[in-house]
Amino acid sequence: MTQAPHPHPELFARVETSFLRQGLMQHLGARLLHVGPGVCEISLPHSERVTQQQGSFHGGAMGALADIAGGYAGLSVAAEGMEVTTVEYKINFLASFVDGELHAQGRVLRAGKRLIVTTAEVTHVAPDGRRSPCALMQQTLAPVPLKY
Repeated sequence: MTQAPHPHPELFARVETSFLRQGLMQHLGARLLHVGPGVCEISLPHSERVTQQQGSFHGGAMGALADIAGGYAGLSVAAEGMEVTTVEYKINFLASFVDGELHAQGRVLRAGKRLIVTTAEVTHVAPDGRRSPCALMQQTLAPVPLKY
């Protein structure tokens, strides 16, 4: 079965180029699922790379996933020739999970010239497809010149 073409191929390619340079996301096994104007969704499968001592997803992995999803939502509205960097974020952990995968959907709330404010919702997707809220993040980004 072939995958349908992405609805925003240029935007997806811009974000994917940066995403593939993210050593942490590559190490953890994260995948870029969707990019649109002001939105980005990334998945992270459960593995020994992302767990804490009790076997559930580590809060650091959840925070990193939310940070990256929000950041790429922000990048999708940043000017050409610019990247974004996180200035700060706040995250609420709502529940922990031991299997399946996490999906983080970042969304731009306000895009200014100097600051971009985003939010990201992290959802657990169980092996049977059931979805449950996992974490909620609010983030501030600053556009910076692209250096690669």
